[in-house]
Formats: sequence, C-alpha cells, structure tokens
Amino acid sequence: MINDPANVPAETIQGFVQTFPERYVQVKGVKGVRVKDVKDKVALVIGGGSGHEPMYGMFVGENLADASANGNIFASPDPNTIMQTVLEVERRKGVLFVYGNYSGDNLNFDMASELLENMDISCRTVRVWDDVASASRERITDRRGIAGAVMVIKVAGAAAGAGLDLDETCRVAQKARDNTFSIGVALSGGTIPGERKPAFSLPDNEIEFGMGVHGEPGIRRMEMKTADEIVDILLEKLLEESGIQKGEEVCTLINGLGSTTLAELYILNRRLIQRLSEKEIIVHHMDVNSYITCQEMAGASISLMRMDEELKKYYDAPCYSPYYLKK
Repeated sequence: MINDPANVPAETIQGFVQTFPERYVQVKGVKGVRVKDVKDKVALVIGGGSGHEPMYGMFVGENLADASANGNIFASPDPNTIMQTVLEVERRKGVLFVYGNYSGDNLNFDMASELLENMDISCRTVRVWDDVASASRERITDRRGIAGAVMVIKVAGAAAGAGLDLDETCRVAQKARDNTFSIGVALSGGTIPGERKPAFSLPDNEIEFGMGVHGEPGIRRMEMKTADEIVDILLEKLLEESGIQKGEEVCTLINGLGSTTLAELYILNRRLIQRLSEKEIIVHHMDVNSYITCQEMAGASISLMRMDEELKKYYDAPCYSPYYLKK
C-alpha cells in the first residue's frame, strides 16, 4: 500500500513525525528525523538506508539517538543529508556517528565528517560489525552490521545522555560494539518497493544461514529445520565466535526480519533461554521484536552482547522511542 515507489522513504518519515509531533521533527529539506527537544550534550546521530523500519529513522528518542539521517531503500544517506541532520542537533560538544558497516555508509558518513570538521565540529564514528557470518575474526572490520546495532545504539545513547564527553561516549560505544555478536537465518526474501520480485528467492523447503539484511548471501543453505534446531545452530556459531563462556553475563535480542510473527520469535527465544541456561550463561536482559527488518523478508537473527558493570549501567538506563521502550 504505497504511492510512487520513489517517494516511500520520504512519505514514511512524514507519516512518522506527523504521528508523534510532540516528540519529533523532520530535518528541513532532507530525509532526516530529529528529537524536538535537543539536549545540551554530545549528539548521537545514526542512519542508513530506508527499508529496515523501525531502524534507523524511528530509533530516535530519549537516551537513544538525537537524530537519524536516512537514505533511499537500502541506500546510504548522502553526505548533505548527514551534514544537515547533524547541524540541527549538534551543540558544540561534538557528534558521534553509529551505523552499520557498509561501504556506502562508510564513504558518505566519512565525507560528512570531513565537512563538519572543517566547520570546527568534532566527529567520532563507531561502525557496527556484529554479523559473525560475514567475515572471519581476522577480518572483523569487514563484517557487516545487523541487529546488534540496536544494542549498541542503546548503550551509546545512554552514555551521551549521562553527560560523557565525546571521546568517552565513543569509547563506551566501541566497547558495546566489540562485545556484540549476531547471526541470522532467512526463509524468504524482501521486495524493494516498485520491484516485482524479491531481492532473492529460496526453494520452499530451504533456509539460508548468515543472510544479510539486504539479502546478501549467507554461509550455507540447508533443508528447513525446526525452531529449536535453528536456534541451536545459530547459538553454536555465536558462542564459537564470541568466546562467551559459562558464568559470563549477556543481553540477548531475537530480531524479526519483517514478516516473521511474534509467535515464531517467542518460540525461538524460548529455546534460546533453555540453551543459555544449560550452558550456565547468565542472562541480564532479553528482548524480542522486529527492529531491523528487510521489507517483508521472513527470518530472524540472534544477537548477544557480553556485559560488564559499565555496559550494564548504560544498557539499563531508561529510554524511549515509539518502537523501543526500556524503563
């Protein structure tokens, strides 16, 4: 149910800010969203391609991001969009960028940073590379970002909200990023508005492990498994890559990719709780929802964040957006 496919990102933003006019404002002239009440602190600006709603444009709010710069469907925001978005929320205390590790985002956010630095606005960047299926540990900076960005933004937003300076906010966000690990499974592809076919297709009886949120190839295909079997396979890979062991403490996220029902996500989470308990890994907090989607892609991902006292302090801080509430 759309109008012109080319106008989907802009009309989505318009509908969002008009639904919550007491909290949000659209950045004039670009596809940016910002909080209405801008605080005197380090600015946290996130962003990326549209088509992953509610991430990124709707993860703006109290102890989350101050603003989001948004591109077209599955495309990075351009440097001007990023720069104009920053200028509406930056209060001379610097800006921290947090976004998924994709080449277009890296290029455009870096270009915007250079322009802003030339205006004497200090910038720092944390690229989220939590997808353990997308590259080896030796090439960790080549890994792409998926649903773990939710957890990193939560920590970074609370750190900025607590009044930390730019370097300390960046350090805490990097620490959150470096302790976050994700992997997903896809059952079917999502369709870009205006296209007739999904970005990829799978036979009805097959699933793919390690798919990216734009339909990037995974690490293997196999016959359809039960929910418990899927969780077991994903968790085994996460624990292998993260090194999380008995006695350690984690936060978890089961993220739906668009068309997967809450019933299915909770069935997955039920098994995750069981397996972590068996392994004597302590769960600090669990979350289940569809935060980073791929249009109507069917599937889900699991994210783990290894916790310590500092990360728990910021993760536990109250936050609010219409799609992410933690008291």
